[in-house]
Amino acid sequence: MPDVDYISLARRVADGSIRSLSIKQPYPHHIFHDGKDVENRDWPTKGRGWFIVHASISKSEIDKDDELQMAMPRGGVVGMARIVDCVTQMQSNWFFGRYGFVLRDAFPLPLIPCRGALGFFMLPPETCADVADTIRRAAR
Repeated sequence: MPDVDYISLARRVADGSIRSLSIKQPYPHHIFHDGKDVENRDWPTKGRGWFIVHASISKSEIDKDDELQMAMPRGGVVGMARIVDCVTQMQSNWFFGRYGFVLRDAFPLPLIPCRGALGFFMLPPETCADVADTIRRAAR
């Protein structure tokens, strides 16, 4: 896990002050394990800071014939990352969108099932509590 104050971060998650963003697999996996440093979107964000990564339940056409991708966790929280910028150009093999949310300090968490939504969204309080507890346990 990156050098982060996890106790403070868990407190902010528990307070419900950190938004979530649904991302289709395999992209959350690439963020946490393959150095994907940008999340591509058709819309910009002025938001900066931590967000909760939700792996959407929907599957892309690419996934349907790939057993490894089909086995990736879906339908819940799978980690966190920090947005440090929103760009229209970037020297990254992962950038291909109209806008790119530049990511740092990403770390995975075990799947915490919950519903997603379009755009940035707030998790229910009970899910925030589960995510915060998971962060605290992972930081030990």
